Amino acid sequence: MNQNEMKLAVAKAAVEHIRPRLNRDDVLGIGTGSTVDLFIDELARYKNEFGAAVASSERSAERLRKNGIEVLDLNSVSDIPFYIDGADEVTRHLHMIKGGGAALTREKIVAAVAKRFVCIVDETKLVPVLGNFPLPVEVIPMARSYVARQIMKHAVDFPAMSVDWRLQADGKPVLTDNGNVILDVRGWNIMNPVELEQSLNQIVGTVTNGLFAARGADVCLVATQNGIQTLNR
Repeated sequence: MNQNEMKLAVAKAAVEHIRPRLNRDDVLGIGTGSTVDLFIDELARYKNEFGAAVASSERSAERLRKNGIEVLDLNSVSDIPFYIDGADEVTRHLHMIKGGGAALTREKIVAAVAKRFVCIVDETKLVPVLGNFPLPVEVIPMARSYVARQIMKHAVDFPAMSVDWRLQADGKPVLTDNGNVILDVRGWNIMNPVELEQSLNQIVGTVTNGLFAARGADVCLVATQNGIQTLNR
Protein backbone atom coordinates (compact mmCIF):
# COMPACT_ATOMS: atom_id res chain seq x y z
CA MET A 1 0.00 0.00 0.00
CA ASN A 2 1.12 3.54 -0.66
CA GLN A 3 0.65 6.28 1.92
CA ASN A 4 -2.73 7.42 0.56
CA GLU A 5 -4.02 3.86 0.69
CA MET A 6 -2.84 3.53 4.28
CA LYS A 7 -4.58 6.78 5.21
CA LEU A 8 -7.84 5.50 3.74
CA ALA A 9 -7.44 2.15 5.53
CA VAL A 10 -6.97 3.78 8.93
CA ALA A 11 -9.86 6.19 8.31
CA LYS A 12 -12.15 3.21 7.71
CA ALA A 13 -10.73 1.43 10.75
CA ALA A 14 -11.48 4.45 12.94
CA VAL A 15 -15.10 4.48 11.83
CA GLU A 16 -15.42 0.79 12.68
CA HIS A 17 -13.67 1.42 16.02
CA ILE A 18 -16.23 3.98 17.23
CA ARG A 19 -19.45 2.77 15.56
CA PRO A 20 -20.35 0.05 18.10
CA ARG A 21 -20.06 2.63 20.89
CA LEU A 22 -22.13 5.40 19.31
CA ASN A 23 -25.53 6.66 20.44
CA ARG A 24 -27.95 8.60 18.29
CA ASP A 25 -27.46 11.84 20.26
CA ASP A 26 -23.65 11.69 20.50
CA VAL A 27 -21.57 14.68 19.39
CA LEU A 28 -18.19 13.69 17.95
CA GLY A 29 -15.02 15.76 18.04
CA ILE A 30 -13.36 15.92 14.64
CA GLY A 31 -9.76 16.99 14.03
CA THR A 32 -7.98 18.37 10.99
CA GLY A 33 -5.75 17.03 8.24
CA SER A 34 -5.62 14.81 5.17
CA THR A 35 -6.32 11.59 7.07
CA VAL A 36 -9.20 13.21 8.93
CA ASP A 37 -10.64 14.40 5.61
CA LEU A 38 -10.90 10.75 4.58
CA PHE A 39 -12.36 9.84 7.97
CA ILE A 40 -15.08 12.47 7.55
CA ASP A 41 -16.01 11.07 4.15
CA GLU A 42 -16.26 7.56 5.59
CA LEU A 43 -18.14 8.75 8.68
CA ALA A 44 -20.76 10.40 6.48
CA ARG A 45 -22.00 6.94 5.49
CA TYR A 46 -23.23 6.51 9.06
CA LYS A 47 -24.38 10.05 9.85
CA ASN A 48 -27.75 8.77 11.07
CA GLU A 49 -26.04 6.81 13.85
CA PHE A 50 -24.90 9.89 15.82
CA GLY A 51 -26.12 13.42 16.47
CA ALA A 52 -23.60 16.01 15.31
CA ALA A 53 -19.95 17.03 15.38
CA VAL A 54 -17.62 19.69 16.75
CA ALA A 55 -14.77 20.61 14.41
CA SER A 56 -11.26 21.75 15.31
CA SER A 57 -10.95 23.92 12.19
CA GLU A 58 -12.99 25.78 9.60
CA ARG A 59 -11.61 23.34 7.02
CA SER A 60 -13.07 20.32 8.80
CA ALA A 61 -16.32 22.12 9.60
CA GLU A 62 -16.85 22.86 5.92
CA ARG A 63 -16.17 19.24 4.93
CA LEU A 64 -18.54 17.95 7.60
CA ARG A 65 -21.34 20.22 6.40
CA LYS A 66 -20.78 19.22 2.77
CA ASN A 67 -21.25 15.63 3.91
CA GLY A 68 -24.53 16.48 5.60
CA ILE A 69 -23.24 16.32 9.16
CA GLU A 70 -24.41 19.05 11.55
CA VAL A 71 -21.59 21.08 13.12
CA LEU A 72 -22.07 22.57 16.58
CA ASP A 73 -20.21 25.23 18.51
CA LEU A 74 -18.22 23.64 21.33
CA ASN A 75 -19.75 26.08 23.82
CA SER A 76 -23.11 24.39 23.29
CA VAL A 77 -21.71 20.91 23.97
CA SER A 78 -20.89 19.45 27.37
CA ASP A 79 -20.02 15.89 26.41
CA ILE A 80 -17.89 14.46 23.59
CA PRO A 81 -17.41 10.67 23.75
CA PHE A 82 -14.77 10.54 20.99
CA TYR A 83 -12.27 12.93 19.45
CA ILE A 84 -10.74 11.59 16.23
CA ASP A 85 -7.64 13.27 14.82
CA GLY A 86 -4.34 12.58 13.13
CA ALA A 87 -0.80 13.50 14.17
CA ASP A 88 2.39 14.69 12.54
CA GLU A 89 4.38 12.43 14.86
CA VAL A 90 3.34 9.95 17.55
CA THR A 91 5.34 7.71 19.87
CA ARG A 92 4.37 4.36 21.38
CA HIS A 93 3.69 6.29 24.60
CA LEU A 94 0.97 8.09 22.57
CA HIS A 95 2.63 11.47 22.92
CA MET A 96 2.23 13.51 19.73
CA ILE A 97 3.32 16.53 17.75
CA LYS A 98 0.38 18.16 15.99
CA GLY A 99 -0.19 21.47 14.25
CA GLY A 100 1.19 20.98 10.76
CA GLY A 101 -2.16 22.29 9.58
CA ALA A 102 -2.07 25.22 12.05
CA ALA A 103 -5.15 23.99 13.96
CA LEU A 104 -3.30 22.98 17.15
CA THR A 105 -5.10 25.24 19.63
CA ARG A 106 -8.61 24.23 18.67
CA GLU A 107 -7.47 20.61 18.40
CA LYS A 108 -6.13 20.76 21.94
CA ILE A 109 -9.34 22.32 23.24
CA VAL A 110 -11.63 19.71 21.68
CA ALA A 111 -9.31 16.92 22.82
CA ALA A 112 -9.50 18.24 26.38
CA VAL A 113 -13.29 17.99 26.37
CA ALA A 114 -13.41 14.49 24.84
CA LYS A 115 -13.58 11.37 26.97
CA ARG A 116 -11.51 9.36 24.49
CA PHE A 117 -8.93 10.56 21.96
CA VAL A 118 -8.54 8.26 18.97
CA CYS A 119 -5.42 9.09 16.95
CA ILE A 120 -5.32 7.87 13.34
CA VAL A 121 -2.02 7.77 11.42
CA ASP A 122 -0.09 5.81 8.85
CA GLU A 123 3.14 4.10 9.87
CA THR A 124 5.34 6.96 8.62
CA LYS A 125 4.14 9.04 11.59
CA LEU A 126 5.17 6.53 14.26
CA VAL A 127 8.54 7.57 15.75
CA PRO A 128 10.70 6.53 18.73
CA VAL A 129 11.35 10.15 19.83
CA LEU A 130 9.48 13.34 18.94
CA GLY A 131 11.22 16.24 17.25
CA ASN A 132 12.07 15.36 13.67
CA PHE A 133 8.86 17.11 12.61
CA PRO A 134 9.03 20.85 13.41
CA LEU A 135 7.23 21.68 16.65
CA PRO A 136 4.55 24.35 16.01
CA VAL A 137 3.92 27.08 18.56
CA GLU A 138 0.89 29.34 18.15
CA VAL A 139 1.73 32.88 19.20
CA ILE A 140 -0.04 36.23 19.59
CA PRO A 141 1.34 38.27 16.65
CA MET A 142 2.87 41.08 18.74
CA ALA A 143 4.79 38.52 20.83
CA ARG A 144 6.34 36.62 17.90
CA SER A 145 9.91 37.86 18.27
CA TYR A 146 9.89 37.71 22.07
CA VAL A 147 8.60 34.13 22.14
CA ALA A 148 11.16 33.08 19.52
CA ARG A 149 13.99 34.52 21.65
CA GLN A 150 12.72 32.72 24.73
CA ILE A 151 12.50 29.41 22.88
CA MET A 152 16.02 29.85 21.52
CA LYS A 153 17.37 29.78 25.07
CA HIS A 154 17.01 26.00 24.75
CA ALA A 155 19.55 26.07 21.90
CA VAL A 156 22.34 25.78 24.46
CA ASP A 157 21.55 22.07 24.58
CA PHE A 158 20.53 21.79 20.90
CA PRO A 159 22.97 23.76 18.70
CA ALA A 160 21.07 22.89 15.50
CA MET A 161 17.84 24.40 16.81
CA SER A 162 16.07 27.12 14.82
CA VAL A 163 12.78 28.98 15.23
CA ASP A 164 11.09 29.92 11.97
CA TRP A 165 8.08 32.10 11.35
CA ARG A 166 5.69 30.03 9.22
CA LEU A 167 5.01 31.84 5.97
CA GLN A 168 2.93 31.12 2.90
CA ALA A 169 4.45 30.74 -0.56
CA ASP A 170 3.76 34.44 -1.24
CA GLY A 171 5.69 35.49 1.88
CA LYS A 172 2.63 36.38 3.93
CA PRO A 173 2.36 34.84 7.40
CA VAL A 174 0.27 31.74 7.93
CA LEU A 175 -2.60 32.73 10.22
CA THR A 176 -4.52 30.29 12.38
CA ASP A 177 -8.32 30.28 12.56
CA ASN A 178 -7.78 32.34 15.73
CA GLY A 179 -5.86 35.06 13.85
CA ASN A 180 -2.50 34.16 15.38
CA VAL A 181 0.88 33.23 13.84
CA ILE A 182 2.88 30.01 13.97
CA LEU A 183 6.51 29.52 14.95
CA ASP A 184 8.07 26.22 13.85
CA VAL A 185 10.88 24.93 16.06
CA ARG A 186 13.37 22.66 14.28
CA GLY A 187 16.30 20.63 15.56
CA TRP A 188 14.79 19.52 18.86
CA ASN A 189 15.19 16.00 20.24
CA ILE A 190 12.24 15.91 22.65
CA MET A 191 12.92 13.45 25.46
CA ASN A 192 10.57 15.01 28.03
CA PRO A 193 7.42 16.01 26.11
CA VAL A 194 5.11 16.48 29.11
CA GLU A 195 7.50 18.85 30.89
CA LEU A 196 8.40 20.72 27.69
CA GLU A 197 4.77 21.20 26.74
CA GLN A 198 4.07 22.85 30.08
CA SER A 199 7.26 24.93 29.97
CA LEU A 200 6.60 26.37 26.52
CA ASN A 201 3.04 27.26 27.45
CA GLN A 202 4.39 29.43 30.28
CA ILE A 203 6.09 31.83 27.85
CA VAL A 204 4.04 35.01 27.77
CA GLY A 205 2.46 35.48 24.36
CA THR A 206 2.22 31.77 23.62
CA VAL A 207 -1.30 30.48 23.00
CA THR A 208 -0.25 26.83 23.02
CA ASN A 209 2.26 24.50 21.41
CA GLY A 210 1.92 21.40 19.28
CA LEU A 211 2.99 18.89 21.93
CA PHE A 212 0.04 16.69 22.89
CA ALA A 213 1.63 14.89 25.81
CA ALA A 214 -0.12 16.01 28.99
CA ARG A 215 -3.30 14.93 27.21
CA GLY A 216 -2.09 12.41 24.65
CA ALA A 217 -4.13 9.90 22.70
CA ASP A 218 -5.99 7.11 24.49
CA VAL A 219 -5.66 4.81 21.51
CA CYS A 220 -3.75 5.11 18.25
CA LEU A 221 -4.73 3.24 15.10
CA VAL A 222 -1.71 2.87 12.84
CA ALA A 223 -2.03 1.81 9.22
CA THR A 224 0.90 -0.40 8.21
CA GLN A 225 1.79 -2.49 5.19
CA ASN A 226 0.52 -5.47 7.18
CA GLY A 227 -2.77 -4.01 8.34
CA ILE A 228 -3.99 -1.87 11.23
CA GLN A 229 -1.96 -1.84 14.42
CA THR A 230 -3.66 -0.68 17.64
CA LEU A 231 -1.65 1.08 20.35
CA ASN A 232 -3.36 1.65 23.71
CA ARG A 233 -2.37 3.97 26.52
